[in-house]
Amino acid sequence: MKFQYTKLPHGIRRPIIRIAVSHNDKVLPYFALIDSGADVNLFHAELAPLLGLDLEAGERREVGGVVDGERRAYYLHRISLHIGGWKHDDVEVGFMQDLAKSGHGLLGQHGFFNLYTVKFDLPKGDIELKGTTI
Repeated sequence: MKFQYTKLPHGIRRPIIRIAVSHNDKVLPYFALIDSGADVNLFHAELAPLLGLDLEAGERREVGGVVDGERRAYYLHRISLHIGGWKHDDVEVGFMQDLAKSGHGLLGQHGFFNLYTVKFDLPKGDIELKGTTI
């Protein structure tokens, strides 16, 4: 499946795609940056209660470099990801306060890149995802 790069102000293009996140019967549309430098998927903490999750009931971990290089806490939960026509259940994601004011989350190595072969084609402006068998 192919996605188009998102055009930002000043002519910048980034691999930000529309996905959905779900838990139980709650499904929310969301935008996420495909980030090969991110170890895990990180989403805004405000999504957790909207999905019926108690944010701080998740396993607490820390990451550095996301916001001003400082170490920040995030909370792991298992949810479903909807990407294109595919649904992935029981995907571990981190929910983080103060993720960024960018309005999108991060799709990282664990929980995204292990599910897809990803081809970036910036000159053409598209991203191609192929499901893996892992």
